[in-house]
Amino acid sequence: MKNSWRIFIIIELLMLLFVLYKVVNETQALIFLIFGVINIVIALKRQRRSSFNLFQLIMGAVVVMMSLLTSGPVIWFMLVFAILFFGLVGVETSGLSVLEHLDLVPWKDKQMINVESVEPELKNGKRFKRQLFGNQRIGSTVYEWDDINLSVFSGDTIIDLGNTILPKEDNVIIIRKGFGRTRIIVPMGVGVMVEHATVSGKLVFDEQSYAMKNEAIKIFSHDYDENVRRVKIVTNTLLGDVEVVRI
Repeated sequence: MKNSWRIFIIIELLMLLFVLYKVVNETQALIFLIFGVINIVIALKRQRRSSFNLFQLIMGAVVVMMSLLTSGPVIWFMLVFAILFFGLVGVETSGLSVLEHLDLVPWKDKQMINVESVEPELKNGKRFKRQLFGNQRIGSTVYEWDDINLSVFSGDTIIDLGNTILPKEDNVIIIRKGFGRTRIIVPMGVGVMVEHATVSGKLVFDEQSYAMKNEAIKIFSHDYDENVRRVKIVTNTLLGDVEVVRI
């Protein structure tokens, strides 16, 4: 996690330098920035702050923010990146995510995917849509097992294979995700292959944890070659952890 904070700080500082460069090259924005900073410094130096000093401090902060916000889209990228980072990583010293108890952020939306099986259906030309945001439940009714191909921008995803009997062949689960955690529950007696690639995150499989930074890994369960029922799990994420649980 320390590396995540280091990367975050470096990226934010680089974008801040670019914003300051834009401000310096725009006379009006530079004048407002200097005016705001001077007012903030004067207000903070006062040991006893009057109502005027409080107004001066607030006005200086507003002027500085306005001068930075009007410098271009980079400052908005800084804010969006900071919100996403804190929402996913949180305050590490507390061991909790800052937004752990908030239900409004999109990457905290939960998806429960229950996979079951029934009689075979026509597969050729079958088309369906997946949601990129919000709560999504796939498999709320009984349906024939089919390989899973899932694309999600943000959110926590759970895929439960405990309620189905996988065919005696290689079954495939493909997940492409931007941000969020992924948990895949696989019943015992099924061979598992996991191929995972991420920019930053962790893979947990067979009680082993693999911290990854812009890496890819491919691992097999010890009984993969012996089982006639097997599942191949291929995941690609930007930020987020993937956990494969066998029960």
